[in-house]
Amino acid sequence: MSNANAPFHPIIYVRGYAMTQAEINETTADPFCGFNLGSTVYRATPEKDKPAKKFVFESPVVRLRSDFGYTDVFENGLDIIDPGWTDTIPSKSIVIYHYYDQASTLLGGGKTPEIEEFAKGLSKLILRVRDLVCQDPNNRVSPAEFRCYLVAHSMGGLVCRAFLQNPKLGQAEARKCVDKVFTFATPHNGIEMAGVNVPGWLSTNEINTFNRDRMSKYLKLEALYKKTERVDWLPEQSFPSERFFCMIGTNRADYEVAMGASRTFAGHGSDGLVRIENASVWGVNARGQVSTPSATAYAYRSHSGFFGIVNSEESYQNLTRFLFGNVRVDIWADVGEIRLPTDVQKEANDGKEINALYQFEVLASPRGKQWYLTRRIAEEDSVACRSHKALMDTSNSLYLSTIFLSLRQRVDPTRPSLAYSLTLGVRVPDYEVDRKFWPNQHYEGGYLFRDSVVVEMIPPSKSDGDWQVTYDWQSDNLGQAATPLDPKALRSGKVELTIPFDSDTTPGIRGKLRFVASGWNV
Repeated sequence: MSNANAPFHPIIYVRGYAMTQAEINETTADPFCGFNLGSTVYRATPEKDKPAKKFVFESPVVRLRSDFGYTDVFENGLDIIDPGWTDTIPSKSIVIYHYYDQASTLLGGGKTPEIEEFAKGLSKLILRVRDLVCQDPNNRVSPAEFRCYLVAHSMGGLVCRAFLQNPKLGQAEARKCVDKVFTFATPHNGIEMAGVNVPGWLSTNEINTFNRDRMSKYLKLEALYKKTERVDWLPEQSFPSERFFCMIGTNRADYEVAMGASRTFAGHGSDGLVRIENASVWGVNARGQVSTPSATAYAYRSHSGFFGIVNSEESYQNLTRFLFGNVRVDIWADVGEIRLPTDVQKEANDGKEINALYQFEVLASPRGKQWYLTRRIAEEDSVACRSHKALMDTSNSLYLSTIFLSLRQRVDPTRPSLAYSLTLGVRVPDYEVDRKFWPNQHYEGGYLFRDSVVVEMIPPSKSDGDWQVTYDWQSDNLGQAATPLDPKALRSGKVELTIPFDSDTTPGIRGKLRFVASGWNV
């Protein structure tokens, strides 16, 4: 029996860390644990001294209700885990994991359990949701076919990973129920302040939860941690990395916790608490080899607050497209040639050491929208970077981001195609010759290449059908996507689309954008 509700499975929301007893009590008193918070403001530019722009986002809960018909599971003052609950629940349910109840002084004993207990509780909750959904014949789903989504903010993502990766922290039958995982601003590789990871001995308020040595134990990554000193690995045998999405915030300036001290110590390249480089996961195969990055997107949002990442249109659009969309596109940049300034090339020919850091920017938005599905620009410290030496060797392929497209969310429902615009920028680097800055003819903020491409695609209606794809660089054909593109079929069942780019300048860059596209939720 197949699940007739797919892709609309129950959503289980797992909130983030609460440090003080007051924060724990505040969390306990909120029925939606912050998932109900909306926003009316957003930063269009990194300059905090300029007024914010007004943009109303009602909250994930409200939008999931109005856009997709989801509902909460509170009735007569009861939650589904409370004694006395006897009703069933629909497949389109939003379930909040209230794991802080036992740690509050309102409903519990005021003592915070360790993250391992939170992971075990998540396992029990998933099975509870499964039973209540499957008991209703109107849902037309059997326990074997039941699936759910985990959506988590900050530490909530670590609770999910602990449950998925550590066999001792839950039941195998519960793990089989999880179809996809979406995390907002989760410190997958721990938290660093002033460049130092949270020390393991700092157990006050369970803050050592974010210490990498401690994380390696509850995430069952001891061997990989000893080898790499990182814990942002997702073993494919535990959970497939292609079903995992990491939403990353890049706005540190608007994170006001501890009167701004957190953003100061977290530093540039963070959301005010979690560093960008620590906010995603990478799949690892059974031999311990890195296989693929999880789907990742970036938004100019802070860890929480008025400009927080959960209560944002950008994150909501990525969330719903990931859960319910029709097409997945992983975006890569493959560099074929780097052209140095003429004088620098002469120095290189004379055997001198040349170094530079190339910053790759990318902005992607669907047709007709005024927000980005992903936004990576230099001013927000969110770019993809490669050194000159790396590009001259073998590391000439950069993962930029992943976007999901949805037929349900098209601006014009009468058009069968899915279209989006992608801006690619490669900044002029600071060139170094024998480790000394080369200032000649350097212009700060310039680009080796910058242009926007519009891609329009019609996925096949049948599994063995052909993709129809057109594109155009906007400097060549403004507002159009008329040039046909012939997709290359991959063994994985996906297709690869390549679009060449060349700055035609010296210094300059030549390469290709590579899009790996596949049907999603098919």
